[in-house]
Amino acid sequence: MPEPLTLVVVAAFGLAVGSFLNVCIYRLPREESLVWPASHCTACNRPLAWYENVPVLSYFVLRGRCRTCRTRISATYPVVEIAAAAIAVAWYQQFGLSLLFASRLVFAFALVVLFVIDLRHRILPNVITLPGIAVGFAFSLVAPPGWLDSLIGLLAGGGALYLLAEGYYRIRGEEGMGMGDVKMLGMIGAFLGWKLMILTLVLSSLAGALVGGLIIAWRKGDVKYALPFGTFLALGALVASLFGDGIVHWYMSFY
Repeated sequence: MPEPLTLVVVAAFGLAVGSFLNVCIYRLPREESLVWPASHCTACNRPLAWYENVPVLSYFVLRGRCRTCRTRISATYPVVEIAAAAIAVAWYQQFGLSLLFASRLVFAFALVVLFVIDLRHRILPNVITLPGIAVGFAFSLVAPPGWLDSLIGLLAGGGALYLLAEGYYRIRGEEGMGMGDVKMLGMIGAFLGWKLMILTLVLSSLAGALVGGLIIAWRKGDVKYALPFGTFLALGALVASLFGDGIVHWYMSFY
């Protein structure tokens, strides 16, 4: 298949998966089934016709509103679909058609769901993070980083955040980090291995500190604002998944 056509197919696949990711983002926090009922308007509950479910295109044809009740449709839907298509293309260009591509793509799609859910609801569903640990380790048996790095990554990732959260609780007497973050970093370690897990933690911590500092300045010293750390973990892990190997090699070249 010619390369341009391959990219079109990969992008179309990403758009289709992005549509499903939107279902996960909406229904998982509400503990609803992902398969029933069929796609419907969340305001008037009218089932959607097939032509109202075409990724991105339907949103703009309908001008961002339900065809029946005219309720506004969240712009998150096309953004997630476009993001999923862009991820699919970028990951394909980086890894080619390989087991590593499959592993990193499944991982990236899971991160998109966790990113939006944590940003909206401040939760990281176990239905993604716990199976994600198992899936990441299973991939490591046949693709990088290898089962040993994966095992160390998931144990060290989950363990490091657990100790940090426990230490904060004992010192301050209040929770500073949820167990969802612990499980998510364990999943990241399982997929990426311990080196890229550490890189993810560094990148997400830097991003969180930067955004947190800006929020504190904006709120004039209020340090009690709860940041969704899973959102920053997702961003850091996406960067580490795509560019992490190169970043680690560049860093190690100084030694």
